[in-house]
Amino acid sequence: MRQEVHSIWAMAAGLPTYVSRAFATLLVVLNGLVLPLSAQNIFQRIDSVLTQNYHKGNVDTAYITRPKTKWTLTARLNLSGAKIESEGIDNGQHFKSEMTADYKSTISVGVSYLGFSLNLSLNPAKMMGKYNDYELNINSYGKRFGWDFIYQDAHNFTGWHDHEGMERIELPADMLSVKTLNLNAYYAFNSRRFSYPAAFSQSYIQRRSAGSFLLAASGMWQNANLEWDQKMELKMTNIGIGAGYGYNYVPAEGWLFHISGLPTFIVYSHTSMNFGDTRVPLHYHFPEVIITGRGAVIRQTRNLFYGLSMVYNFTNIGHEESLTLHNQKWRIRALFGLRL
Repeated sequence: MRQEVHSIWAMAAGLPTYVSRAFATLLVVLNGLVLPLSAQNIFQRIDSVLTQNYHKGNVDTAYITRPKTKWTLTARLNLSGAKIESEGIDNGQHFKSEMTADYKSTISVGVSYLGFSLNLSLNPAKMMGKYNDYELNINSYGKRFGWDFIYQDAHNFTGWHDHEGMERIELPADMLSVKTLNLNAYYAFNSRRFSYPAAFSQSYIQRRSAGSFLLAASGMWQNANLEWDQKMELKMTNIGIGAGYGYNYVPAEGWLFHISGLPTFIVYSHTSMNFGDTRVPLHYHFPEVIITGRGAVIRQTRNLFYGLSMVYNFTNIGHEESLTLHNQKWRIRALFGLRL
């Protein structure tokens, strides 16, 4: 049978291209019938391809490298929060308000094999019925490209409102409901020596200090409803582009300190705000910005690593002489991991 397969291949060599391809397909099928692969061989071939792709890349290995092991187990404790501030002038009188969402904490565990990860997160307060809000965080930190996707549906904002000539008004929970989507992305120019993943996903190891200029794009969508003396509704969409800088500082072997800032200027803004039947204008005023800041401290000893990381989003739109809005969203993460 094998001789027949080789004869087919010899015949195909002298035939037109489309005929040769047909014979080549037949050859693969016949080989599969004659030499069936075991499950172990299939896994070995897949593992070989994944390993090759995992370690290839145009990097300066004096600065960044891949971990030598294939498996990574990680446990994380996440704490996140949000705040909305407004300030402006109403009929010649100054006003200011601040609303803060309850902190959200989650526990997550993850397993990664050659860059492919699976994670499971649990919110103890939500499981016990003490937390009814919803939040989704998805992020991908690549060597050159990376992004964050953060969606929050919160109903537990509490705060206060100050109006000139009036006593402070305390704002209890369930008065304000907010749906917010934050997006941000980066492109690292010096990806051969500077690694975002080393600080945030630990799929690389930063061996020497290096920095990089970064291109950035940001987006924010928000829908807020306030049930007070009269209903208030806010809808806004903002898109920004800009540039920033990131730096990985390695003071000694096994240590990594990361800091980066990505300011983006809003180039598209669509906002509408209504108090009852009254529409409040929110005029564009330069500079309106979306800023993403990140920081991390990572310690690695042999196959163990642990540390802290932080992501902070800030959006500023409007003007204090009429109405300005500040949105803040942050997440702090404590992590512990083992490479196998």
